[in-house]
Amino acid sequence: MSEAYFPVGPGLGLEESFLSLDDILMSQEKLPGRAETRLPRLGFALGQGTGAGDAITEGSKLEFPLWLAKGLHDSKRRIISVELPNIYKEAWRTVLSADASVVDLHKMGPYYYGFGSQLLNFDNPENPEIAQAILQTFISRFRRIMDSSQNAYNEDTSALVARLDELERALFQAGQKELNDFQSWEKGQASQITASSLVQNYGKRKFTEVDG
Repeated sequence: MSEAYFPVGPGLGLEESFLSLDDILMSQEKLPGRAETRLPRLGFALGQGTGAGDAITEGSKLEFPLWLAKGLHDSKRRIISVELPNIYKEAWRTVLSADASVVDLHKMGPYYYGFGSQLLNFDNPENPEIAQAILQTFISRFRRIMDSSQNAYNEDTSALVARLDELERALFQAGQKELNDFQSWEKGQASQITASSLVQNYGKRKFTEVDG
């Protein structure tokens, strides 16, 4: 009998998981940057030319998909330089530190936490501040998200969910599922309470790491 498929969650850290659909979509997010040298045969791929052989000229400003920016980044050879998206700059870090709960993270970037973690691959002097801002934003928003997910039984939560980043949406949905499962069990509509799929997936990953 084949094993049931469990969706792979996004990887938080310097490396994304290409078994995760969320990470694949995140890797397509654009990063503003500048070509520090001539880039042959990349013009058409980046929307800067009409033919497959067109090159990007040195000094061109353009937007790189995250996966390509990581591939071209080299700390020893200045092939490209990247800029911070607005949400990770000092002005927005100040806003988030003041009250992260009021910010529409999905509007600013649907993969705020994952994309921000990937930015740490680039040699930016603000990396420590970016990492701290991501962590503190998650901490300050986490309790409200989980409280809302546990206190919104059979209610319309679309307005709240619309403001969440994709990782936060997954956490909210996990909380909602556990609430619904508990309510069903309490009413005698379910025979047993089972562990969350997020917990099951985490346990499987840990066993795989031990076996490896």
